[in-house]
Amino acid sequence: MAASNQLRRDFQDRDEMRQHLMEQFPDAAEVDSRLSPIPGGRGAAESRLNQFRALQYAGSRNFLDGEVSGLSPYTRYSVLTIAEVQEFVAGKFGLYRVYKFVQELAWRDYWQRLYFQLGEGIWQDREKNKTGIDASCYSAAMPDDIVHGQTGLACMDAFTNGLTANGYLHNHARMWFAAYVIHWRRVRWQAGARWFLQHLVDGDPASNNLSWQWVASTFSSKPYFFNRENLERYTNGKYCEQCPRRNACPFNAGYETLAAELFSPARSCGSKYEPSHTHE
Repeated sequence: MAASNQLRRDFQDRDEMRQHLMEQFPDAAEVDSRLSPIPGGRGAAESRLNQFRALQYAGSRNFLDGEVSGLSPYTRYSVLTIAEVQEFVAGKFGLYRVYKFVQELAWRDYWQRLYFQLGEGIWQDREKNKTGIDASCYSAAMPDDIVHGQTGLACMDAFTNGLTANGYLHNHARMWFAAYVIHWRRVRWQAGARWFLQHLVDGDPASNNLSWQWVASTFSSKPYFFNRENLERYTNGKYCEQCPRRNACPFNAGYETLAAELFSPARSCGSKYEPSHTHE
């Protein structure tokens, strides 16, 4: 059934709304028919904006339990505009006290302006990658074990399950996940970016694709990657102790060691990186 020009807005409950959306968008429902728990609408957006503790943002935003705005689902669809958010936060807390958050808003605006210029070019490498690995070595499809949350890595599987269930993922988790997909599993960034857009409530090609390119090094000076120490610090060790692969963790090494192994041209094309070092 083709989508109607005007979607219904009056529903007795969320289940009725879900059923209506499944009828209107059967192709999307076939992939995943769950609804994100994030509430929509102007009222919900204003409530979230009023609750945002912007003074805590700069110091804690990288932690998975840190203070983030949660406003991206609303700015994505202009329920709130970026300018409106900036004016409210600066007016409430003072511009120079929330500079880091305002800086992030500026990045989002910059990406949108690039998208306006590039159009579908947003799906193409903006620059040559800096990994030293030939582009032919990267797979064009997302591996099934990642898509279904069955890698055996507690962190990555939790990110997959959180994304598909909620339509949202903390920005730091997005970076770790993208790095794992691109550098450890050697998957093209476009495949990961496309998969994110299938699930993210706040997904748009501008911030999504250019962030994936930043991790891949086609829109940055070097590839972004991480190690277990970094992940444990910003997750407060939430995943590692319960991880089935905690004694053979592919992230458990120093950055020099990981860089040498991840970006070695000698590593066979398309191979999944497994650590040469284990830790009891």
